[in-house]
Amino acid sequence: MKKVLNVGGHTKVIPLPNYYAGYEHLLLDIDPKGSPDILCDARTLATLEADQFDAVYCSHNLEHYYHHEVRMVLAGFLHVIKDDGFVDIRVPDIGEVMKTCISQGLDIEDALYQSPAGPMTVLDLIYGWSAEIEESGQDFFAHKTGFTPKSLIKALTGAGFVEIYSASASFEVRALAFKQSPGPALRAVLGLPDRQ
Repeated sequence: MKKVLNVGGHTKVIPLPNYYAGYEHLLLDIDPKGSPDILCDARTLATLEADQFDAVYCSHNLEHYYHHEVRMVLAGFLHVIKDDGFVDIRVPDIGEVMKTCISQGLDIEDALYQSPAGPMTVLDLIYGWSAEIEESGQDFFAHKTGFTPKSLIKALTGAGFVEIYSASASFEVRALAFKQSPGPALRAVLGLPDRQ
């Protein structure tokens, strides 16, 4: 059975994208409250056994690390995925937040959109969900690194990924990154174009 490592997902209640159907779902987190399968910090992934996962899913976690730590986390992702594996990353698109803020004359505390958790402000997307940080007292939840499609691709390339696909929508950058070029079956499942 294929295995996906959900990095920083906090709990398995939050669903993974449909293309992970049939994968064994393992949760990695630093907080024991979510009952993770692997309790560790993503900066130490390189200390785990190599080549054990088919995919790493990292949704809105990478931005919680300082810029100089991002390469360490990405190198850990590369370390734990199999040669034919991939990494699926989602982070806030700070470039789009700034463009919208400027074009609409928004203040840092003005709402950008309504989320299930409540109104998300410019401040929330830049620095993290401020109410959650305040209530939890956990400064780790604050955003420490901002990403644009270009900066995320640069970080993934610098970590050693050889093929990267990126898209941006709804204030989010998504990247799929591979150790080696994916085959036709994986391309089809992930909705990637055929290789030219």
